Amino acid sequence: MTDAAAVAAREPGRQIQILDALTPEQAEDVVGLLAEAAASDGVQAVSEQGRLQLRGGHREGVRHFLLTVEGDLVGYGQLEDTDPIEAPAAELVVRPGRRGQGHGRALGTALLAASGKRLRAWAHGGKAAARHLAQVLGLALFRELRQLRRPLTPTAIDEPVLPAGVTVRTFVPGQDDAAWLAVNAAAFAHHPEQGALTQRDLDDRTAEPWFDPKGFFLAERDGELIGFHWTKVHAEEQLGEVYVVGISPEAQGGGLGKALTAIGLRHLAAEGLTTAMLYVDADNTAAVTVYERLGFRTHEVDLMYRTES
Repeated sequence: MTDAAAVAAREPGRQIQILDALTPEQAEDVVGLLAEAAASDGVQAVSEQGRLQLRGGHREGVRHFLLTVEGDLVGYGQLEDTDPIEAPAAELVVRPGRRGQGHGRALGTALLAASGKRLRAWAHGGKAAARHLAQVLGLALFRELRQLRRPLTPTAIDEPVLPAGVTVRTFVPGQDDAAWLAVNAAAFAHHPEQGALTQRDLDDRTAEPWFDPKGFFLAERDGELIGFHWTKVHAEEQLGEVYVVGISPEAQGGGLGKALTAIGLRHLAAEGLTTAMLYVDADNTAAVTVYERLGFRTHEVDLMYRTES
């Protein structure tokens, strides 16, 4: 525990505990809270990375904020301070039936204080209440992450054309880990979340029920990994995701990204899925253009706010 005492709260009975790790019981309570909020809001309040960090004990740079009222879990926040340059990143949620009572502001204030008043905060889905809370906390909008979608019709997906000398196979867990992590880091050196993935992050994802190596495509030239397309299936929504496409810097610009995207989309269509989705930063105009040419259109947006520098 980073602070043995509960953070002082203005409302009688409200407490905020700051923890380095959650017990299995606490993690289950938070998962239930997140599920209830997602059912109400139509969007997850905490990212996949944040949800993975609920379990597995202590993780360097990650703190959990449990807001309770008379012992009942009412809100949850997570602060991740792992980027050596960027401000700590926060996500938070309040139980749907307990909103409008100042709990979100209390959590936001605690996260802001714990970050040293140097904070980035996500508003997934760009909901009005989250935008208002960001304004109340004095945060300014600086990043827009778009979720794009398109229908999955096999006949409407271009035949993939690979660059000369490139072959594609599927990922072998344990065998390809190190090579994939190296290419991922190089391909996303500019990206604060994706480029920093570690072996533990990879293990977290390959242990998830959705993981299927048949949907994880690797492109090689002369036996060297130069690109990949990792797909993901959201079974409950019957939705296929272009989870991540990465190309090694020296292999970029030759059409490999487009070919790998097509290979993954064809795989998802063959699985019987009717819709594909992906996430892309709004200011990455080159990528947005490529995906729009592939038939993707904006479905919703996630907004990130930060303290003024």
